[in-house]
Amino acid sequence: MLRARPRMSTSAPAPHLDVATPERVALTLPVAGIGYRCLAWLVDASLLFAVWVALYFIVTLLLADVLGALQALSGVGQTLLALGLFATQWLYWTLAEVFFHGQTVGKRVLGIRVVRVDGSPVGVFESAVRNICRVLDFLPVLYATGCITMLLTRQHRRLGDLLAGTVLVREEAINLDAYTTPAAERPAPNAAERPLSTEEVELVLAFLSRARNLEPEVRKRLGTRLVDRVGAHLSDAERAAVLRSADATETFLRVRARAGH
Repeated sequence: MLRARPRMSTSAPAPHLDVATPERVALTLPVAGIGYRCLAWLVDASLLFAVWVALYFIVTLLLADVLGALQALSGVGQTLLALGLFATQWLYWTLAEVFFHGQTVGKRVLGIRVVRVDGSPVGVFESAVRNICRVLDFLPVLYATGCITMLLTRQHRRLGDLLAGTVLVREEAINLDAYTTPAAERPAPNAAERPLSTEEVELVLAFLSRARNLEPEVRKRLGTRLVDRVGAHLSDAERAAVLRSADATETFLRVRARAGH
């Protein structure tokens, strides 16, 4: 399990989330500020509003007087309708964060994602709690409580994040060249297994710590590049076996990193 200790960066005003892997490799994740969060919320809210408008026009095809039908609802019926609208939002944010590795459409557009405070992927419980707390964060209007909480906490966490143990982090571009050994330094294909350098061990461990949060194609491509870099001693058959699945690739890399310590 990753362990996190929040800190304020001394070289930049933006806060960071420091996480330490079990292999004692420190990773720094930049925290998403209130501006990123607001823009992501606007994208998601606009998407939900567009869906509601489309549903309204569909209903008008079935009911001639939609407004009249809404006004004719009893107090209980209007309450259930309001709860249904909130449930739509809650399900959207919760399911998107769970199934898309901490990202909704808005978060993906802005390049941010929800993670636990230890840097691990968010789960059903954490996502459900942080999103049901939007009711409290919205009070009294326009997410006033949530904005105040974000301004008062070092990692810009709203009340829902504090209760769920989550934080929003910004994704950084991955330097693909770092995963490729220059041709002049690449060992011969049949070279004996060599110990890894400290830089290579840290590179492998950094990849393994974030592999689950990567897109499948990126995960496979980076894993392949690392296997080519640290597994030059493998035969063609052995290389094919290592690359047959993400689990096999990452198991091989984990073994190589441990052997390189």
